Amino acid sequence: MDDLREKYLTLIKDAGDESGLEELRVQAVGKKGEISLKMRELGKMTPEERQVAGPALNALKDEINAALAAKKAALADAALEERLASEWLDVTLPVRPQRRGSIHPISQTMEEISAIFADMGFSVAEGGQIENDWYNFDALNIPGHHPARAEMDTFYMHRDAGDNRPPHVLRTHTSPVQIRHMEAHGAPCRIICPGRVYRADYDQTHTPMFHQFEGLCIDKDISMANLKWTLEEFVKAFFEVDHVELRFRASHFPFTEPSAEVDIQCSWEGGVLKVGEGDDWLEILGSGMVHPKVLQNSGIDPNEWQGFAFGVGIDRIAMLKYGIPDLRAFFDADLRWLRHYGFNSLDVPALHSGLSR
Repeated sequence: MDDLREKYLTLIKDAGDESGLEELRVQAVGKKGEISLKMRELGKMTPEERQVAGPALNALKDEINAALAAKKAALADAALEERLASEWLDVTLPVRPQRRGSIHPISQTMEEISAIFADMGFSVAEGGQIENDWYNFDALNIPGHHPARAEMDTFYMHRDAGDNRPPHVLRTHTSPVQIRHMEAHGAPCRIICPGRVYRADYDQTHTPMFHQFEGLCIDKDISMANLKWTLEEFVKAFFEVDHVELRFRASHFPFTEPSAEVDIQCSWEGGVLKVGEGDDWLEILGSGMVHPKVLQNSGIDPNEWQGFAFGVGIDRIAMLKYGIPDLRAFFDADLRWLRHYGFNSLDVPALHSGLSR
């Protein structure tokens, strides 16, 4: 035992790091360590021998454990001292500037849109992202056989067997907000409805969840001329140009009649979009005069009131304005991307001071 004591006390004293110290602990007092094996031999001894060897072995084990603990603490203290000496900090130096958070381009674009239409007398209306099929389809004059109502295009909520309630969907547009607003407030009204919408599509220019805003204006003397002026003023303010030409192409939407796709005059030079100049045209939105059935479904007399509506993809116009090539990057949560395209949180969009940086 004296030999074991001297051996391990010397080895423990000379240990240079915690990993070497742990190896010594296993060799000495581990399950198969030398001292542990000695203690197993107590069963082969006579009672008289055990009375002598047992206390001596326990004392040796306690002494080795105490030496191990003391050495471990000493090594930890030495490591801390070395770290403190190498990682010192001059507290008299000026602090480093902290990186501020950035506003996501989608949030920035929504704020810009709201500021533009607020200046034209529009208010913002919002609604739930889960709707029943009446508000999402039927009230908007979308028939049951329309492709948009297929499960391959629309996310339907699960229904238990025997559930006779109307089907619910993740809204495919923000038009249900218009219906609910007209039901609650009647006419006249002038609103925009920004928010998230959902469709089963995914590629470079489409994602299952994206952002859209729709505009609605109802009054007694509203025409396509009012729609054209509103959209022209919006495009000029949003893209921050003095002049822009719009081209209205006849189209078909169930909820408007007549309906029109709207293109803006533009040019592409070196892959850069310039709005308001050039010989190219780029489609940006759909629009039209609100269908009389939609007004009737919303509790408004179509013989007395009429109006226009339009819908714009927020992600799409943000990509066009800020030169973002891939729609999917909006949802990747990449801080490097956000630091590049993000906006200062204190730069509130306003028409008098400029919408964007």
